[in-house]
Amino acid sequence: MAERRGHVVLDTPLPQPHWVLPLIANGTGSISSTTHLGKVTYIDFWASWCGPCRLSLPALNQLSKGFDNADFRVIAISVDYVDEDALDFLDRYSVDYPVAIDTSGDLGRAFAVAGMPSGYLIDRAGLIREIHVGFRKGDEVLLKQSIAALISES
Repeated sequence: MAERRGHVVLDTPLPQPHWVLPLIANGTGSISSTTHLGKVTYIDFWASWCGPCRLSLPALNQLSKGFDNADFRVIAISVDYVDEDALDFLDRYSVDYPVAIDTSGDLGRAFAVAGMPSGYLIDRAGLIREIHVGFRKGDEVLLKQSIAALISES
């Protein structure tokens, strides 16, 4: 396991938990752990009260535009208990990618979320390859390199 500034590269990829959550923005119905199998996916756990999330959501939105949708997707998962709190945040920091909500906190516990925001870089087979906790300006550069490397593996 290699770690740098809250960014951990797993020596042995881990399977992500199975999950299904309702979408609250940029889609209808629900989204699940299998929705984007075959694509590299970044799952971003965030909250309306999270200061660094004001940087991460817009940065991830820009990052997602730099890759083909056939290869890469971002999914945001709010851990707010109330949909309105998350939606108010998204009014101020809008994104184009799908946003789901985990009001029970069960999925955050299944992923062992350790801080806000917490991101999980998932390969095309659905395995967690990297974990990114927190967000600082410039972190998107590291994430872009990791995403490009995973895309090029296939």
